[in-house]
Amino acid sequence: MKQIKNILLVSLSGVLLSTSTGCTNSYEEYNQDPYAVTKEEMQRDAYSLSSALINLESWVIPTDVNANQFTECLCGGSYGGYISDSNPGFSGKNFAQYSPENGWDRVLFNDFVPKLFIYSNEVNNVTEDVVPRSVAQIVKVTGIHRVTDAYGPIPYSKVGADGKITAPYDSQEEVYNLMFAQLDSAITNLTANRTNDFSPKADRVYGGKVEKWIKFANSLKLRLAIHIAKAAPAKAKQMAEEAVSQAVGVMTSNDDNAELSVSSTNPFYVVMHEYNGVENNHGDSRVGADIISYMNGYKDPRRSAMFTQSTFASAVNGFHGLRTGINIPGQEISNMYSNYKVATDSKLLWMNAAEVAFLRAEGALRGWSMGGSPKEFYEQGIRLSFGQWGANGVENYLADNTSTPAVYTDPVGQNSYTGTVSSITIAWDDNASMDTNLERIITQKWLANFPLGQEAWTEYRRTGYPKLMPVVVNNSGGVVSTERGARRLYYPQEERINNLTNYNAALTLLGGPDNMATDVWLAK
Repeated sequence: MKQIKNILLVSLSGVLLSTSTGCTNSYEEYNQDPYAVTKEEMQRDAYSLSSALINLESWVIPTDVNANQFTECLCGGSYGGYISDSNPGFSGKNFAQYSPENGWDRVLFNDFVPKLFIYSNEVNNVTEDVVPRSVAQIVKVTGIHRVTDAYGPIPYSKVGADGKITAPYDSQEEVYNLMFAQLDSAITNLTANRTNDFSPKADRVYGGKVEKWIKFANSLKLRLAIHIAKAAPAKAKQMAEEAVSQAVGVMTSNDDNAELSVSSTNPFYVVMHEYNGVENNHGDSRVGADIISYMNGYKDPRRSAMFTQSTFASAVNGFHGLRTGINIPGQEISNMYSNYKVATDSKLLWMNAAEVAFLRAEGALRGWSMGGSPKEFYEQGIRLSFGQWGANGVENYLADNTSTPAVYTDPVGQNSYTGTVSSITIAWDDNASMDTNLERIITQKWLANFPLGQEAWTEYRRTGYPKLMPVVVNNSGGVVSTERGARRLYYPQEERINNLTNYNAALTLLGGPDNMATDVWLAK
């Protein structure tokens, strides 16, 4: 996407201050006349802080269309079972077929890490206030955990203020330990200042509300704890119990949901509903067959709020997803499958209260002190998700102990899957095995977390749930198992050119070859 710049001319004491901001690739530059206003005046009006912190927030779930397409739709969407490629021009070089070219694979590593460090450091440069500094720390961790979950070891503790990533790598376990420490520090600082809200101009997630940020930080800590439940169970239990018992606590209401208000057009809308800048509902992606098959089998009332209906002349009007990892059909056929019902001004979800309830359900299932039973939190998560999407019929849904995911039948008959992916039902069963109830929790969390594909992929790799259809086309040359799917992304080629010594050391930390079949630490 071409960066679009709007020039805002503001008259201050007869002096014109020129500020350049973007719509799609917004927040890439911040240009100002240093003689127009003093630093103190800009700080008082939150201009400097707003630029730095909003820049930072825009690189968690990226507002930049290109970055969003690569990381959320083409990669996370495919591997998380949410979204499928519908542009036939992507065949042979995409994530779904386990053959992404370097220009696709590099984005989450080479773009995110520098931006997250540069903008978080910029927040520290423009203010000495511990509140926005702590928020910046939380935001950086929110973005960084997605990077380490995708690649494994990454440069983190030794990355400099300039954001250059030609630095030594930390193991994924070291990255997680540092993220926990940074969250703890931020939570402590914010709790001591819980009534000291800051400028809403500088925060497009919670409008400067400190207690909301504390709840989110605790919830994020809980998410990270659950991530390492198998890799480091004692650490996971400690972090999870600390998160839910902290004075302010975790998210419990949809009013607590972490969602970024976009300054321009929601990037998912551009990727999935535009083609070459024209709003003709073509786009490059459609909703995946996996999630719609599960929801069709469950007769899920949330479908009409989440997805458009398909437009096949030969099919009964309804919801039909496009299977991922296939020989992509022509654009005209692809456009007939269901799509994500997203508006131009829809907020970008980071985390919702439903996920937090499911995290607590899993913790309770593991015997951790979460403040309630697995069943209580499991049902709370479903109720919160129905409330988030404005869907009715939640009590009937919770009581359904017979419905299972539907077998996928492709409306054009090319990529049907005759097997039964999963037989998991909805209603909680205290007498079921731990593994069965874990699948139940993860499956419902997956439905509630749409469209957070990167998070869904992490959950799939560490638990095996939700069960997904195998790809039809595996272009990995036998490297990636069709049954297990991609386990990580390979490091960008630039690392072998610009950071070779540290790259070689990282492979020892990774414990396997730099390919898409090597498990990251939390999913071994």
